[in-house]
Amino acid sequence: MNHIVMLMGGAPAGGGTAGNPILGFLPLIAIILIMYLLMIRPQAKKQKEHKAMLAALKKGDRVVTAGGIFGTIAGIKENENIVIVKIAENVKVELSRGSIGQVIQKS
Repeated sequence: MNHIVMLMGGAPAGGGTAGNPILGFLPLIAIILIMYLLMIRPQAKKQKEHKAMLAALKKGDRVVTAGGIFGTIAGIKENENIVIVKIAENVKVELSRGSIGQVIQKS
């Protein structure tokens, strides 16, 4: 009977030794570490770079909005966080500073 229990992968009742409980959490800790290194850290770095790019905007920069509109910064209202973008002759739009996707050319 003991041979059948051992072949099935079970241990006899009452004779086992308890393992280290930290080893049970090791795979979970490894998964969290991998998620941090592959997902969370690069996203935080990208957000930091975008924030620095938005802070460095100035008049004359050629930009692309998050909606895909190309234009040139004609003015900035610092206290309201608004950027005035010229998208064509005599056409200027006011955009939130956060809606600027990227700077194409710096002036």
